[in-house]
Amino acid sequence: MVDVARAYTFAWRHAPRVPEPVLRAAFTLVADVAWLRRGAGVRRLEANYARVRPELDARALRRLARAGMRSYMRYFREAFTLQGATPEQIAARVRVQGAQNVRAVAEDGAAASLALGHLGNWDLAGAWATPHLAPVLTVAEKLQPEALYEEFVGFRRSIGIEVLGLGDADVFRRLVRGVAAGGRLVPLLADRDLTATGVEVDLAGHRARVAAGPATLALAGGVDLLPTSITYERLHGARRRAAGTPWGIVITFHPPVPVPDVDPSLPGHVRRRTQVAAMTQGWVDTLARTLRESTQDWHMLQRVFVDDLDPARYARTRAASGEPASATPSQHAAGVQE
Repeated sequence: MVDVARAYTFAWRHAPRVPEPVLRAAFTLVADVAWLRRGAGVRRLEANYARVRPELDARALRRLARAGMRSYMRYFREAFTLQGATPEQIAARVRVQGAQNVRAVAEDGAAASLALGHLGNWDLAGAWATPHLAPVLTVAEKLQPEALYEEFVGFRRSIGIEVLGLGDADVFRRLVRGVAAGGRLVPLLADRDLTATGVEVDLAGHRARVAAGPATLALAGGVDLLPTSITYERLHGARRRAAGTPWGIVITFHPPVPVPDVDPSLPGHVRRRTQVAAMTQGWVDTLARTLRESTQDWHMLQRVFVDDLDPARYARTRAASGEPASATPSQHAAGVQE
């Protein structure tokens, strides 16, 4: 039995010493072997890609999944070596679009709630953002075993990212306090709901359940909700030499999602729920466009679309969140009203 936490620790300590071309070849091989074996994770990746790229046939989806696995393994390779990268290398690996949408954070000490999907390399983005924009505060899923979670937390803290554990006491209050203090970016990976408090949305023409956290935090803290996409790009010439790698990322800060007007006669909790749902759909619409353009960089090897969920389990999730639980996932996808 492999001790996963110990294996990750070994990789973080020793991968930076391995020549980059050798490491790149090794992780590409791992990706291709996993793709060829076509295990459950790869099949789920293909199924998710099929949802956002319905025009592709089975052969094209297989090729896209191969690119997706290579992108996914690229993320891990970069994560294992990021602690050994110089500030100059990190800066060279990042290109920013939509900087005007976060200018208030960098120049005026404001804060922002960033809605992210599992795209590209969010750790590299965080390592870049802390010295160039503002300190980064985020929430991480509690991985098992606990030693593995602690390794990830330690890694992210080493690159300047403050991490709170999902499920820890007062996490949301601490996030609100963080944005209230200003001068803070709070990126939240939200394209998969890990709680019973998510929002059902339309994602690329299919019903999906995503996290409500980014919109809820923006409303509670009175800050902008910025959809943020992170995708890979090939580097060339002087930038590639400065980066020390052939791959970089593009961070796109999209315009803030507007806060919708709601009927003031409604109860407060209904108004807030309505606003959260509308704002969540707003950033998901932006995510969907990115997924169609850079599908291979979406590292989603889990179920996210409602029609792929277990009906009984999903009914319990809806009930736990206070939603009616009578309809099945397929009925939701068909737009059945409850």
